[in-house]
Amino acid sequence: IDGHISADLGQEGLIKKVKQILYQKELLSNFKIIGRSAKMKIVAETIDRIAPTDVPVMIVGPSGSGKELVARAIHDNSERSDKPFVAINCGAIAEGVLESELFGHEKGAFTGSVSKREGLFHKADGGTIFLDEIGETKPDMQVKLLRVLEDGTYYPVGSSAAQRADVRVVSATNRDLTEAISERAFREDLYFRIGVVKVVLPPL
Repeated sequence: IDGHISADLGQEGLIKKVKQILYQKELLSNFKIIGRSAKMKIVAETIDRIAPTDVPVMIVGPSGSGKELVARAIHDNSERSDKPFVAINCGAIAEGVLESELFGHEKGAFTGSVSKREGLFHKADGGTIFLDEIGETKPDMQVKLLRVLEDGTYYPVGSSAAQRADVRVVSATNRDLTEAISERAFREDLYFRIGVVKVVLPPL
């Protein structure tokens, strides 16, 4: 280690710095994160700090930056790790289909629904649901997601009976949702619910 750095830090500071470097290296390895940049080290430390909690997390980063990898690391290092991790790309599914995918539907709820189907919130009960590209959801769906975050209840399509799910919500977006809020394309109250903690990923 450079003599100037050693002199600046002192022996105690140097030991502390080496321990921090080793700790960060171990976290990156544990979370299967490839990268040595200061930003990725901060991401790893954030995962380590928030994973044991139950707070909703929003991951922000461009496509291909590893948002699902971070979501899985949060789940795998939480007390929910022995329960399901369920992921869905909200931007890749039509709005009407998305509601059925998330909340399920009753038999006959719509054309083609020949049997009852459980949704992903039911499948993720006790575990974690990862909502990728949440910024692509429409306001009607955002209201329903807000209800789940507030009291854990949702309604399958075609049902008037509320269902309950104990699920940690981790969401992701590749765009600035504050801009969507100003354009009234995204609900501000949902934004604050899903983004209790924000993890920002740098581009590859």
